[in-house]
Amino acid sequence: MRTRTCYPVCLIYVLLFSFVLSNGFFASLSMADEEIDMTVEVENHRQAIEAWRTARHERLKKPDGWLTLVGLEWLEPGETRIGSAADNDVHLNGGPDYWGSVVLQDDRLNFNNLAPDKVRIDDESLSHAGLVPDTEDKPTVISGGTLSINVIFRESYALRIKDTQARALKNFKGVDNFPIDESWRIEGRFIAATEGTVLEITNVLGQVYESPVLGTFEFERDGKTHRLLGLGTEESENLWFIFADRTAGHGTYGAGRYLYSDGMPNETQLTVDFNKAYNPPCAFNEYSTCPIPPQRNRLDLWVLAGEKDFHPDSD
Repeated sequence: MRTRTCYPVCLIYVLLFSFVLSNGFFASLSMADEEIDMTVEVENHRQAIEAWRTARHERLKKPDGWLTLVGLEWLEPGETRIGSAADNDVHLNGGPDYWGSVVLQDDRLNFNNLAPDKVRIDDESLSHAGLVPDTEDKPTVISGGTLSINVIFRESYALRIKDTQARALKNFKGVDNFPIDESWRIEGRFIAATEGTVLEITNVLGQVYESPVLGTFEFERDGKTHRLLGLGTEESENLWFIFADRTAGHGTYGAGRYLYSDGMPNETQLTVDFNKAYNPPCAFNEYSTCPIPPQRNRLDLWVLAGEKDFHPDSD
């Protein structure tokens, strides 16, 4: 989530996003394939963070958000039959007995719809359609009842299954946060990276991808100097940080958190507000393919700011 903030009285323009992935990872650090605009008048830092949290929770509660993800099924070349009947290759918990079949051949995907009166392709009653994965423009969505399916690519193809009646969504009451603390809105130094610098990022599947590094955020806290590598390009609107700290597994999500800078660097200065550190999608379900913090972004610091750990089963 990205927020442009100014003080005292100003309008905050909040953008909420889901990841745009390319070649199994992300195409750009803007990563805004879906944006929701919200204008909020604020007078101080506390109001800004409260507005940010409200928008964040509203995004999580959407019927296509991370709380609705209930399955991830990897595809083999050839035909994969899907439906609620037990003899399908992919067994769904809803919709007609036989939705149809996904055919993967020579990196091309097609869906043969056996129930066009109940199963829709991009909200149309079609008997057949090619499937666009999430790495190429807007992914094709197959829907039936409360379920929806789209294809993702993470070195190989898989079906991502969502349910608007998922237990995690129905039980969701928000994510707990540390108390708002303006001292965690830090103005630090920005050290630009050499052009072409990349960082290897590993996701939870063990897949490794190179990501462009725009520079290093350097700041002081508790008498020590700390550094984070920021991912992005000159076209980015913010730097993206995948980081872990001493709280990981001790109050915050064990696999780290994500964070955007407040805008781009002003020559050698950059502002980062750790009050907006947020959980990755993997904190909300077991079917996401999140990148995890690189070793160089593991802080020897207790970041008592931002979102705490989330346990959907106990929520």
